[in-house]
Order: sequence, then structure tokens, then C-alpha cells
Amino acid sequence: MAEKKRVALVTGAGTGIGKSATLALLKDGYHVVLAGRRVEPLEQVITQSGAGSRALAVSTDVADPVSVKALFAKTKDTFGRLDVLFNNAGVGAPGIPMEDLTFEQWKAVVDINLTGPFLCTQEAIRIMKDQDPRGGRIINNGSISAHAPRPNSAPYTSTKHAITGLTKSTSLDGRRYDIACSQIDIGNAKTELAARMATGVPQANGTIAIEAMMDVDHVGAAVLHMANLPIDVNVQFMTIMATKMPFVGRG
Repeated sequence: MAEKKRVALVTGAGTGIGKSATLALLKDGYHVVLAGRRVEPLEQVITQSGAGSRALAVSTDVADPVSVKALFAKTKDTFGRLDVLFNNAGVGAPGIPMEDLTFEQWKAVVDINLTGPFLCTQEAIRIMKDQDPRGGRIINNGSISAHAPRPNSAPYTSTKHAITGLTKSTSLDGRRYDIACSQIDIGNAKTELAARMATGVPQANGTIAIEAMMDVDHVGAAVLHMANLPIDVNVQFMTIMATKMPFVGRG
């Protein structure tokens, strides 16, 4: 008996956490759609994975409704269904005082970190509720910043707190369609985005401190674990972090 095809879509799949999750899913046998603004890094991940036709790279701007619709249409046309969405794409704003941020800097973070996951979730639900077998799983990349801010991080922290609300709403509204929604809150994974942690970052008391880091592949393994649970089981919230990073007791 042939194994059932499992299809996942990862946004921000070309680097960091998205890349790690994509490689873990492909290694486990998933068909994976890799979404990102630049195609080249996505194709490099596919080459690295050796997954061949089980992987598809799609240039996508998650803040653009037209681009998102095209992404999910391509996913359905290519693989026929969608079992897992990992809303991972995200950006930060410059670490400057809140009053000095421009409207454009604020809006760029909100558009990608919050509007993007909302648009992707809408399209995922539309596919998942009508496919056979019905249902699926949506995993949102929250952050330690969904719980506690870093200094000068208002746009990023605000959007990550909002992701928690989106996760809860999706969990509630998705029940009727057998759609589960999870959130993974990640602290200090070794990625290009977080590399500065190893050289020292501002703390709440005004000091600069080097922070503990963890291998990003632990995050990819955690996403795979959440993805592989039966649909009647859900990790509602998972926090995965470097054990010695300042989170418990931050501030």
C-alpha cells in the first residue's frame, strides 16, 4: 500500500529557521513548497536536500494578497492538497527608540509578520477544509518576543504578541474543519538573524551581554514533531530556547 502523500508549505524557507524546518520535512518524506521573496536561496535548499520533484520553490511576497493567492494555487495545482502550513517569514525593525521609528518601518514589520500569516492562513483553510481527507495543521512562528520584549523592539514584539491571538483564533475557528493550529516560540537559535546574540545585545537594565545560543536544527526537529502528530492531537504552544538565555527573569 502506497504511503499517503503529505504536503507542507513553509514561508521564509530559504534561510534560518525556515530552511531548517524545510530540510527536516523533506528528509521525513514530505512534499514541500518553499516560499520566499528570493528564489535563489529556495533553490539552494532544494539542491541541498536532494528532494527533487518533492520540492517546489515559489517566489512570494507574503504581504501581498495576490502573491499569496498565487502561492497557494500553485501548491494545490502541483501537489493536490496541503497538510501543513508553517507561517515562518518575519522581519524586524531597526533597534532604535520607539519615537524615532518611521511609519514605513512600522508598517513593513506589521505587513510581513502579521498580515502575511493571516493571508496565508486564510488560503490554507480554504484548501484544507475542502480536501479529502479533510483538515490539516497550521504552525505559527511566534517568538520569545510573543511573551517578553527586548529593548527597542516595539514593531516586532507587537506583531509577535498578535500572532498569539491569531493562533488562538485559528485554533478555535479551525476546529469545525479538523484544522489544528500551533505556535512555536523560539529563543536564540543560531541563524543569520540572531547571530548578533553571540557578540552581545542590549539588555533591559541597559547593559550589553552575550547570550546563550542553540543549534537551529533543534527547531526544525520540533516543527517536524508538531507536523507529524495525528490531527486529533495538538501542541498548542511550544517554547524552545537555549537553556541559559535570559527569558525567565528577563527584565
